Amino acid sequence: MKLVVITGCLGLIGSHITKQCLSKGWKVYGIDKCTYAANMNLLGDFNMFENFTFVKEDIANIKSLPDCDYVINVAAESHVGNSIVDSNDFIHSNIVGVKNLLDIIRRKPRNVDDLPIFFHFSTDEVYGDITEGEHVETDVLLPSNPYSASKAAADMLILAWARTYDIKYIILRPTNNYGIGQYPEKLIPICVKHLMRGKKIRLHDRGEPVRNWLHSDDTASAVIKIIESGQTNEIFNVAGGFEQENIETAKKIICNFYDDNIYTDHFNNNESAWGKHLNLEHKRPGQDVRYALNDQKLRSLGWEPKKKFDQEINKIVKYYKKNFKW
Repeated sequence: MKLVVITGCLGLIGSHITKQCLSKGWKVYGIDKCTYAANMNLLGDFNMFENFTFVKEDIANIKSLPDCDYVINVAAESHVGNSIVDSNDFIHSNIVGVKNLLDIIRRKPRNVDDLPIFFHFSTDEVYGDITEGEHVETDVLLPSNPYSASKAAADMLILAWARTYDIKYIILRPTNNYGIGQYPEKLIPICVKHLMRGKKIRLHDRGEPVRNWLHSDDTASAVIKIIESGQTNEIFNVAGGFEQENIETAKKIICNFYDDNIYTDHFNNNESAWGKHLNLEHKRPGQDVRYALNDQKLRSLGWEPKKKFDQEINKIVKYYKKNFKW
């Protein structure tokens, strides 16, 4: 049985990892700061497991960690737009928080071989955008906004602490995650929120930026696969294998929201009809055109994504329509 610490366990990705670890019978020590983006409803579900323990804590201030096999660090400030307005929280959580966790690990007694492996969640955005082809793990990091810069800085800290203090690590760089339970500041839930309020969906740069979509269930299964493979001191890209322009994502959300074949056909056959629901005039500083990752290194371990975006988006939109929390 493995013992894992999971930071950010009440967020979208962290909660999916927590669920899969608990289902395998692993002991999970969950840590979450419980900010606005935390899904507090999940805590009751997790507390039903005898192998789950929860602590409300900020990773930048926490003083100690329990003995464990892995520290899976998912806790982060992750909204690009917020980072452009004010980057202080991003520096605090994504850089200072990571350094604090690394220092706690390096100060643990060295008389045993079970120092935890630091399993860190980075992002595809650390590479910067790419108009053609795909980024591989050895590409130079060229972040283009405060959020991605903070994540790239954390990656560099991990590599430096690994070399200096012999800390074992895994860095995972996923593409855009989606799934049920995401706070409505990200594209899919905020689109549903605007539609429910009768407001137009605002897309940056005419909705032309391209994103690769990865379901958080598949992200969690990638974590399990890497842990069970015994890999250490490696960087892995993880992608969903499906990309499209943001405007196409928004159109699919609109069609699924109305759930009416006649209404959907009306939109599909009349491009001007989209103007009723879309505002394409906004521009965001540092907007990346396209993210794309080559994840063959991970797939060589036997992992592949199972979720299909066009099937899952229907379930997610229906869920938010029924269960949306304002």
